[in-house]
Amino acid sequence: QVQLVESGGGLVQPGGSLRLSCTASGSITYIYAMGWYRQAPGKQRDLVARITSGGSTNYSDPVKGRFTISRDNAKNTVYLQMNSLKPEDTAVYYCNADVLTVDARRGRYWGQGTPVTVSS
Repeated sequence: QVQLVESGGGLVQPGGSLRLSCTASGSITYIYAMGWYRQAPGKQRDLVARITSGGSTNYSDPVKGRFTISRDNAKNTVYLQMNSLKPEDTAVYYCNADVLTVDARRGRYWGQGTPVTVSS
């Protein structure tokens, strides 16, 4: 099995910054892409940012220029640096990983989510 554990969410004022972390553990052979999604109350879960195993990144338009995704392959960890936060960034943020397990199965796994609230 594969587990993803997120951390770093919380309450921050508009214009502030937060850094989210997500570490994958378990029966992992290889991790392909990792990403961050978010879901605001009453809305669907949307992609925020994604990074491949080789380091290529893509971002949703609302966060371009403010958020940065990175990863440490040795630690099976992905990060999301969020700057210039806005109230509309308020959501539960979920980590996602495309994983090849030791029994040669490939699947996508989700973390439990970490809440981010941007408010004064």
